[in-house]
Amino acid sequence: MQTLKDLAVLCTSTCTSKDGSTEISGITLQSAAVQPGDMFAALPGLHVHGAHFVEDACQRGASAVLTDPEGARIVASTGVNNIPLLVVDDIRAVLGRVSAAIYGNPSYDVPVIGITGTSGKTTTSYLIESAFRTAGHSVGMIGTTGSRINGVRVPSSLTTPEAPDLQRLFATMRDDGVHRIVMEVSSHSLLLGRVGGTRFRIGAFLNLSQDHLDFHHTMEEYFQAKARLFTKDSGTCCDRAVICIDDSWGLRMRDIAEASGCTPVTVSTTGNADYSAGPSSIADDGTQQCVITDPQGNEHKLVLPMPGRFNVANALVALAVSELAGLPIEDALAGIAHVVVPGRLQRIDEGQDYLAIVDYAHKPAAVAAVIATLRSEIKGRLCVVLGAGGDRDASKRAIMGREAARGSDLFIVTDDNPRSEDPAVIRAAVEAGAYELPTEERGEVRNIGDRAAAIRAAIAWAEPGDAVLVAGKGHETGQNVNGVIHHFDDREEVRAALQERRTGSL
Repeated sequence: MQTLKDLAVLCTSTCTSKDGSTEISGITLQSAAVQPGDMFAALPGLHVHGAHFVEDACQRGASAVLTDPEGARIVASTGVNNIPLLVVDDIRAVLGRVSAAIYGNPSYDVPVIGITGTSGKTTTSYLIESAFRTAGHSVGMIGTTGSRINGVRVPSSLTTPEAPDLQRLFATMRDDGVHRIVMEVSSHSLLLGRVGGTRFRIGAFLNLSQDHLDFHHTMEEYFQAKARLFTKDSGTCCDRAVICIDDSWGLRMRDIAEASGCTPVTVSTTGNADYSAGPSSIADDGTQQCVITDPQGNEHKLVLPMPGRFNVANALVALAVSELAGLPIEDALAGIAHVVVPGRLQRIDEGQDYLAIVDYAHKPAAVAAVIATLRSEIKGRLCVVLGAGGDRDASKRAIMGREAARGSDLFIVTDDNPRSEDPAVIRAAVEAGAYELPTEERGEVRNIGDRAAAIRAAIAWAEPGDAVLVAGKGHETGQNVNGVIHHFDDREEVRAALQERRTGSL
């Protein structure tokens, strides 16, 4: 257990208490979550500084407070003077290291594999998890679909939880006997210090395309945020790297990893690399199959229960990571062959003679890739149901509309998670992008705000040999409207619409 003196030395902070022997048993950002013996981390928030909640934290048994000079002034003004303060200039810069130390640096006990990239993080994480679990290993996973230990969900929030929650989760996984932890690493987490204090035995880079420009402003800033996982002295640099070099961003990332001493292993579906893939084909059982070549020049058969060339790239990364982590490639291939990824090109089957697909694609490049994949599989027409999220990168809305309209015979613009924005304004931006295309380059465009109604309209439209793609939300089970989460699951709605059509009630 860490003492106050230990933590003060770790973060080179000033401490308001002369007695540094106080033991700290945990750390949290939420005063309401404080347990006796915890440290309360009082950060500046979007609307209010966390130091305003120090009194509540003290009443719940906080042993100390980590804050900045502004927070220290706020605490002094409240009259709370019976709790030690650790004062640092930048709390987020030290929060990860402090949290890791409090929980015994769990990422040094259990190897952590970090996956970053614009698209494919969840799928790749599931592929790696399946590879290790099929081989008999205990695996923890942290990402967009939540956190799991051997497939059993554990409470968590955000793609990458805040540093105190993340390190506590690592410790739980360590104490439960987990052998490997696979986690999605977002660009936000790398910039905001959420993964500080984490040792990444392996870091993997998948790809980069437009997203989060409301936060990063430019693609170069976005790239540099991702590059922190592979950059020496960033505080989050991985020990070894696996890099997909299918695009120019990957080639740059490989060079950064090389310069940082991460000894990158490369994968590619388009050219020469340590791991490469030949042409793909769809077998009678619906699996995608191809021959892959490993670093020794040996060939192996990849059987992947999901379509899309981009998923071959994800599988190559998963294979490279698994082998680098000590798993024989044949064991990894066996696990990958049986993976199920919720809300990723997920087929909803009620015996209909057309495809109904739910996918998480919510970025321009991902939308285009999924559409191209479905086009290669069907002989009939394609309907795309898609919206865009509110309070997020608005610059991608028109681009998504163009991609959806260009690739479909019917594009139904609908609501996603409008959050605090007017959903009609969001739909108008997406629709405007569709109408930028000449009539001969797009199909029909409809605007149906009610997502359930949009899904039913798409299912009613479909004929034998067609495909309906409901994109944007994938595995999600709620719709955020003005901060209120309403239950909504695309998979449930598609299945209900299929059943209604079968019974003649649609």
